Amino acid sequence: MDEVAKAVEECARAAKLAAPSLAAASAEAVDAALAGMAERLLSHRDEILEANQADVERAKADGMSAGLLDRLTITPERLTGMAEQLRLLAGAPHQERSVEVSTLDGGLRLVERRRPVGVIGANYEARPNVTVDVASQLVKSRNAGVLRTGSAALGSAQRLREVVIAPALSDAGIDADCVQLVPRVEREAASALVRLPGLVPLVILRGSGDSTRALATEAAVHGVRTLAHADGGGVLYVDRGADVTKARDLVYASLDRLGVCNRLNLLLIHEDIHDEVWPALSDALAERGVTPSLAPHEHPIGYEWALDSDREATVTVAKVGSLGDAVEIANEGTSGLAAGITTEDQAAADAFFDGYTGTGVFWNAPTRLLDGFKLLAVPETGINLDKVPGPRGPVTYTDLYVRQYAVLPA
Repeated sequence: MDEVAKAVEECARAAKLAAPSLAAASAEAVDAALAGMAERLLSHRDEILEANQADVERAKADGMSAGLLDRLTITPERLTGMAEQLRLLAGAPHQERSVEVSTLDGGLRLVERRRPVGVIGANYEARPNVTVDVASQLVKSRNAGVLRTGSAALGSAQRLREVVIAPALSDAGIDADCVQLVPRVEREAASALVRLPGLVPLVILRGSGDSTRALATEAAVHGVRTLAHADGGGVLYVDRGADVTKARDLVYASLDRLGVCNRLNLLLIHEDIHDEVWPALSDALAERGVTPSLAPHEHPIGYEWALDSDREATVTVAKVGSLGDAVEIANEGTSGLAAGITTEDQAAADAFFDGYTGTGVFWNAPTRLLDGFKLLAVPETGINLDKVPGPRGPVTYTDLYVRQYAVLPA
């Protein structure tokens, strides 16, 4: 463990030394680095896919579930999509570094200055695309980073840093050491990353609920702040004013991928319309190869099936007596990631929107849309579910700064 902690600290120190190069970089240099990453993803396609295939084969041999294998896999189409997202990010506007706030007495001006955090850590599951997503968001916000991925994706992540991220930064005149990748596979590396407040004051946490919550608790003990994406699972409430065809289509659209956090997890159906809509909804589940978990349930109603390798292709289904019951279940029995209502009744939709306190709320739309790229046209570092002021929902480069107040002569 000492060797692991030492390796993480070395990455953190290297990132901190290189951070000023990125913090001082011009907008043109930053965007050139991102565009260069996009070009290199495509020009080094074969190398990247080969490294990823090796990761996938090892994971298969280790018995990884189908949904987790889907997250781990980079297909040619996904690689092209990663490049397209980088190009969009390169063209996105930069945050204003100084914003005029007000005029003060005595002929003074109040200005809000937006500064990079410095070095931001990220601990995330075995999803190679997240390496590019997080690195690109950090570069756009001019923050150095220390990335730590799950062991299953380390080979893919290393190749991405070696042939895509680091060379593109160098070509743009930015110190490539500003984006570090922890080279260790041990789980202890995640704990080591949240124990370095002087080097890495903020860590983005993505992964399974229990492990991420444990890391967030450990980080707090060591004075490290976190943006945590610990739990997922989308909710759909089928109101008595629902259109059956729309409800069916939403169920089907919400299950295009099973290993993702914003997929349909809990289906609540108003008892007045249940018998009418259930044949169509059950057909939609069957078409996706998903099994309904029906009452009486032997699990918490908001149990997150995406994290269950044995019963991943499952959706909890329950009747409710009212819209209020659906809202209460979505608020109290689930992660609070996202919930939607399908109805043709405006008043019902308004009541659902007013009552649900989670991060994303949807009317006749799938919770799968709760994603940085789908909502904001830029990649995300994760989805923050905090119920306190601060960045909530998809966290992007526009959220990764600290505020500094400056008082200047008029």
